[in-house]
Amino acid sequence: MNADRQLEVRAAWLYFIEGMTQADIARSLGTTRLRINRILIDARRNGLVEIKLNSELASCVALERELVGSFGLKAAVIVPTPQDDAQVPVILGRAAADYVSQFLENNVVKGFGVGWGSTLREMLRHIRSSRHPDLCVNSMMGGLTHGIEINTFAIASELARKLGAECQYLAAPIYAGSPQSHDIIMAQDVFREAFQRIETNDIAVLSIGDVTHRSMLVRYGLTGDVKIEDLRRAGAVGDVIGQFIDAYGRPIDHPLNRRAIALPLDQLAHIPTVVLAAGGENKVAAVAAVLRAGLGSVLICDENCARAAAEIARG
Repeated sequence: MNADRQLEVRAAWLYFIEGMTQADIARSLGTTRLRINRILIDARRNGLVEIKLNSELASCVALERELVGSFGLKAAVIVPTPQDDAQVPVILGRAAADYVSQFLENNVVKGFGVGWGSTLREMLRHIRSSRHPDLCVNSMMGGLTHGIEINTFAIASELARKLGAECQYLAAPIYAGSPQSHDIIMAQDVFREAFQRIETNDIAVLSIGDVTHRSMLVRYGLTGDVKIEDLRRAGAVGDVIGQFIDAYGRPIDHPLNRRAIALPLDQLAHIPTVVLAAGGENKVAAVAAVLRAGLGSVLICDENCARAAAEIARG
């Protein structure tokens, strides 16, 4: 080993292993700090030193960058998948709370749209309390006709309370009785004005549903005349704000979609930041569909689900 190579190895060892400063290394090896700096830069470039993050988050960060690059997202927040699948909404809710809290601190936000579900309920438990008197929190879909804490009404009102903001509801069920009654409801001035306001939201935070009996919408929100098997036969793999989508993120051809009291999915593109938070093995197909269609600009997901969904979406 020649003298220059010995100097490189010694400098790299002292810096990366023993934690010495560049100035101390220069004095120890009888050279200049500038030369040590160049040696350390070259050591990374030529493979003498390989830096690996000793953290379970390292693979998550790498996947975040991959998702942003592959699917045109503004951001991705990927968290390690817990051993207990029941904890997925908990950890995703915390991640969503962190993202939203930082977003509100760094941006001027007037309109904030929300959906419903267990992940958003967990988000409320961890979001930082603040004061935003000029902010309007609004529900982007109708709600259940019976009380439950994951309902759109409860989510919107509690979020507004935590943020010191105004709150506005869509005072309607998730689904109208028929496509015709849906059109009658939507033609009313109060609903036209509500959806005009929803379209001007600066940010929306929504969940992604699946088409299994684990789905909150399937368990609590489906009307009695619609069965989960009907939706699957029509190609449904999941839902976003009550509208069922196929494997490519397109609304399925089913009457239930024409009954949804919610912002049409093609109008989500009008909202600058659409955060979609979902995860778990049961939601892989639904997350893949959302990625394919570009329905959101920010994905918050667990690592196993996000990795499997990305693989499907690229196929």
